[in-house]
Amino acid sequence: MPASYAILAEYETPAAVLHAAGKVRDAGYRHWDVFTPFPVHGMDGAMGIRNSKVGWFSFIGGCTGYTTGMLMIWFMNAYDYRIVIGGKPMFSPFAAFPPSYELTILFGAFGALLGMLFLNRLPRLHHPLLKNRRFAMATHDRFFVVIETSDPQYSEIETRQLLESLGSRHIEMVEE
Repeated sequence: MPASYAILAEYETPAAVLHAAGKVRDAGYRHWDVFTPFPVHGMDGAMGIRNSKVGWFSFIGGCTGYTTGMLMIWFMNAYDYRIVIGGKPMFSPFAAFPPSYELTILFGAFGALLGMLFLNRLPRLHHPLLKNRRFAMATHDRFFVVIETSDPQYSEIETRQLLESLGSRHIEMVEE
């Protein structure tokens, strides 16, 4: 018998799923998500979602790129291959800025991409929700709240009762 992955609750309107999301958050669930066919204004607040951490990955990547550019040019000009030209200094941060700036952008973009992949646990080759027939309507006109069974607050009976009390139109278990 396959293991249960989550409980899936369907709602008819964006307002109903927004209200349900706020109540699920207030009930203390941590491993859950909402799926809608279009963005619902206020959903981030209702779910208690904080700002993304991807910006930090991008910032660290940018700082690494700038430092790499400056150190690379310092090493090449002032240490590895010294050429004195007209009495100019072996290293000048003004001359090293353009390549360092480009590496800042490059490493920042890589940091953002890799950070997003890491935080989203990608690549994921299979997701249990994708084989559920009813869930396929999430891209058309249905609104879903999914609470994973791995949530510490999860209890099949209490969770089902909560979702029913919030006006769910259809509730079902999603198998792994």
